[in-house]
Amino acid sequence: MGDMIFQLLMLLILFAIPAVIIILFIVLNKRKKRLERIEEKVDRLLSDRD
Repeated sequence: MGDMIFQLLMLLILFAIPAVIIILFIVLNKRKKRLERIEEKVDRLLSDRD
């Protein structure tokens, strides 16, 4: 029984590590795109003001 639990935990860890890396990549990519959109809006507002 203990060996089965250990194998399940190792399998979960094996799948969790790449999943976490992929999720991190997606989140950071979305954050970067959002920041670029905000910068464009600020630039537009500043250029309209002049």
